[in-house]
Amino acid sequence: MAETFLKYLQYEKRYSPRTLVSYETDLRQFEEFLQKEFESKSQDANYGMIRGWIVSLSEQKLEAPSINRKMACLRSYYKFLRRREEITKDPMLKVKVLKGKKKLPHFVNENEIIHMLDTQTPDNKKTELEVLRDRLVIEMFYGTGMRLSELIGLRDRDINLRDRTVKVLGKRNKERVIPFAVGIVSLIERYRDVRNRDVERKEPENFFVTKEGKKLYPVLVNRIVKKGLKGTNVEKKSPHVLRHTYATHLLNKGADLNAVKDLLGHTSLAATQVYTHNTIEKLKEVFNKAHPKSGQ
Repeated sequence: MAETFLKYLQYEKRYSPRTLVSYETDLRQFEEFLQKEFESKSQDANYGMIRGWIVSLSEQKLEAPSINRKMACLRSYYKFLRRREEITKDPMLKVKVLKGKKKLPHFVNENEIIHMLDTQTPDNKKTELEVLRDRLVIEMFYGTGMRLSELIGLRDRDINLRDRTVKVLGKRNKERVIPFAVGIVSLIERYRDVRNRDVERKEPENFFVTKEGKKLYPVLVNRIVKKGLKGTNVEKKSPHVLRHTYATHLLNKGADLNAVKDLLGHTSLAATQVYTHNTIEKLKEVFNKAHPKSGQ
């Protein structure tokens, strides 16, 4: 039944490959736990068994967000079984979301990232294609807030230089259009010219490629970003940090929260509201500096 559920998520709900792998892993782990502890199958599980798995995961030092993600998988799974009348009662109804410490998004200071972008030194060991591509990867992440998978999936036809917009394919295959700054246009043109001159693309539609003409892959992109963010104030240097930076800087400049939500491709406003903490901190700083009674 788990296999049928995963096919439903893939073909009807159009979940991403990464999410499908996570759900498959979660269900397999749950089945193994039930078999070992109760000699039971997932279709026969009850609330107590699920609580037992939660306790087991906690004892393995799994943090609340990770456990909640596994519970989200089970929640979807049992709703699916209930709709198909494979079970008569949903054992997840009483299972509550675990409360954990809220982790605020890390982001790069505005002055730091502008300085970083303006003073990048080309690596002499790299080809002209790689130098331009690496610079453009950083600019695209910070200039559009797109996700890693969205950047890797970019095609030439997704970029509209006249309108200065890029179309990305987000989670659950939802498309959205993101504007970008005029300063990126010339960099895109230079990169594309060099790429077309020096590389034969293995997949002609791919926008970003390796020096061998292959599609970019996550490990390489993470390496590019890590090197690009060297010397900045953030401990973890990743594409997601640039996405956080993009959202934080927009809100700090007064952007509407709903507009930022749409730019990021969030389905819920709650996912975007985490960035308002940084905005509030900046407002407090302004207040403390400017208001006559701030120190009283």
